[in-house]
Amino acid sequence: MKKIIFLRLLIITSACTFFSLGAHAEPYKIQHLEPANWWVGMKYDQVELLVHGENIGATQAAIDYPGVTIIRTEPADNPNYLFVTIDIAESARPGQFPIRFLLDGQEKSRATYALLAREKKSAARIGFSARDAIYLITPDRFANGKPANDAVPGFSEQPDRKFKGGRHGGDLAGMTQHLDYIAKMGFTQIWPNPLTENNQPEYSYHGYAATDLYLIDARYGTNEDFKHFVHKAKQKGIGVIQDIVLNHIGSKHWWMADMPEKDWLNFPDKYTETSHRRTTVQDPYAAPADKALFTGGWFVTTMPDLNQNNPHLATYLIQNTLWWIEYAGLSGVREDTYGYADAAFLSRWAKIVMEEYPHFNMVGEEWSSNPAIVAHWQKGKQNPGGHVPHIPSMMDFPIHDALRLALSEEESWSTGVIRLYETLANDFIYPDPFNLVIFPENHDTARIYSIVDEDLDLFKMAMVYLATMRGIPQFYYGSEVLLTSPKERDDGTVRADMPGGWNGDSKNAFTGKGLTAKEKDAQQFIKKLFNWRKNAAVIHTGKLQHFAPIDGIYVYFRYIDNRAVMVVLNKNRQEKTLALARFDSFLKNKTNAHNVVANQKVTLGESLVLPAKSSLVLELE
Repeated sequence: MKKIIFLRLLIITSACTFFSLGAHAEPYKIQHLEPANWWVGMKYDQVELLVHGENIGATQAAIDYPGVTIIRTEPADNPNYLFVTIDIAESARPGQFPIRFLLDGQEKSRATYALLAREKKSAARIGFSARDAIYLITPDRFANGKPANDAVPGFSEQPDRKFKGGRHGGDLAGMTQHLDYIAKMGFTQIWPNPLTENNQPEYSYHGYAATDLYLIDARYGTNEDFKHFVHKAKQKGIGVIQDIVLNHIGSKHWWMADMPEKDWLNFPDKYTETSHRRTTVQDPYAAPADKALFTGGWFVTTMPDLNQNNPHLATYLIQNTLWWIEYAGLSGVREDTYGYADAAFLSRWAKIVMEEYPHFNMVGEEWSSNPAIVAHWQKGKQNPGGHVPHIPSMMDFPIHDALRLALSEEESWSTGVIRLYETLANDFIYPDPFNLVIFPENHDTARIYSIVDEDLDLFKMAMVYLATMRGIPQFYYGSEVLLTSPKERDDGTVRADMPGGWNGDSKNAFTGKGLTAKEKDAQQFIKKLFNWRKNAAVIHTGKLQHFAPIDGIYVYFRYIDNRAVMVVLNKNRQEKTLALARFDSFLKNKTNAHNVVANQKVTLGESLVLPAKSSLVLELE
C-alpha cells in the first residue's frame, strides 16, 4: 500500500472561533484534506472530503480521473472550508490524481489524491469473538521501545515519568517488541487505548482528547508504525482493536482554531458539563432538557462535545472509522462513551461499518450497572422508543460490578457470589449475551487485585470466572504480575508502568527478573489458564447452565455436544465438601475429570473436597 502523506496545521491556537487562519495565511492553500485517500472496491463509495484552507470555500473542485466524479461541492459556514463529495465507480482503478480548486475558471490550488487497492478479502475480515481473549493496554504505560520519540518538537507536553498524570514514554515500538510475550500469555486480541494525536498541554497520555483524528501521536510513532504493529500482531495470531471516540475531541484539536461550522460542537459558546444521567436516553418520562444535557454536555473543559447532528461532522466520523479499519487492517473497534453521542447517529455509524465489514465486531462502552441500559444499544434489541441499534457488542459493566462485589463482600443470602448468579439471570434482556465483553477491571477502574485486598486466591477466582464465563474476556495489562491501585478511582496509578517496559526497571514482567514468588505464581496461572482457553471450543461456543449458589459455592457448566466443563468457585475461608448429586444432569455416568489449573486427574464420586478460596475448572471425561 502506498504511503500516504498527511497535511497538518503545525501551529494550533486555542481560540474557538471562525476565520482564524491568520493574516499571514496564504489564500487558497490547502491546510487539511481528509480523508487523504480512499480505496477502490469499497461498498462505501461516495466519500465526502473535508478541505481546509483560507477562502477555499469560494472555490469549486474539479477532478479528471477515470471512474471518479464529483457529486457536489458545498461551502461551509466558515469560508475556510469546503466539502467535496466524490463518487468512486466500480470501474475506477488505483492511482493518484489532482483535485483542482477553481475560482472564476482559474486554478487557485490543487491537491493530490490517492485511490488505493484494498487488501485481499478485506470486506470478509473476521472480527474478534468469544474465541478470543483481549489484552487491554494503555500504550504510554506499557513499554518504551524508542526513547528518541519521548519528546517531539511541536508537542506541548514533555515526558515526566515521575508524574503519574504525565507522559511516560510507552510507544508502538515497545508494544511491537513484546508481541511474543502477549501471544505466549494466551491472548489473541490487543485493545490499546487511543493512539491518535493528543497534543494537549497536560494529561495527554490517556489518548481520549484527540487533536487530529487521522494521525497517530508522534510520541507513539507514525501511521506506518501502527500499520506495522497490526501486521506483526497478525503474524503472531493476534488481532488489533482500535479505540475510537465519537463523542468528543481535545480542546487543542486543530478544528478549535478555525471551527468548520457554527454547530460543529454542542454548547459552543459556553462550557456546559454533561449530567452523566445516561438513563435519560431511554427513560419514557425524562425531560427533553435532561436528555439534551446528557448527550450534549461536555465531559470536561478540555474535551469539547461533538454535535453528530451536523451532517458533515457525522459523515466525517463515519468515514474516519472506515478509514482506520481499512488502512490499518483492524479486527475490531471499541467505541468510547457510547451513549453520550447522538443515538440516531450511532445507529447509522454502526450500520454503515457493519455493512462494509459483515463479519467484523465492535464493542461500545455504556458504563452502567443496569443491564437494561446496556442492552438498549446492542444489535437486535427491540426498543420501545424506536431506537434501532447496529453495534454487535457492549462492555458488560453489570458483570464487572457484580464480580467485584461478589469477591470483596461477606457472604450472605443476598451478598457475595449470589450477585454473579442474579446478574447473569438478566441475560434474557440482551439480544446476544455471548457477544458481550466481560472484564474484572479496565483503565478506568481500580485493579481487581486491590479490590480483593491482595488475596491471591480471590484474584485467581476472578480470573477463572473471566476465562470460563460466557462472553469475550478482556484482561488489563500488568495484572498478570499483580499491579495494584487504590480502591477509589486513581487513573494515574491504575495505569501504572508495566514492570520491565523501561530500561533500568528493577522488575521485569517480560523476563521474570525481580518478580516475587507471588507475582510469578500469578503470571504462570494466567498463562496456563488463557492458553487452555485458546483451544477450548466448549468455552468459545458452548452453552451455559449455572446452579444457584449455596453456602458460598457457585457452580456452573459450559457444554456443547458431548463435552462439558464444570467450574466450581468456593469463596469460603475454609475447606468445604460439595455433594455432587445435584449436578447429575451433567455428571451422571462421569467418573473422571481433568483439573485444568492443577493439570491432574480428578475422580468424581459422591462429593468433591474443595480447598478454602479455591477455583476448579474440570473438563469432564
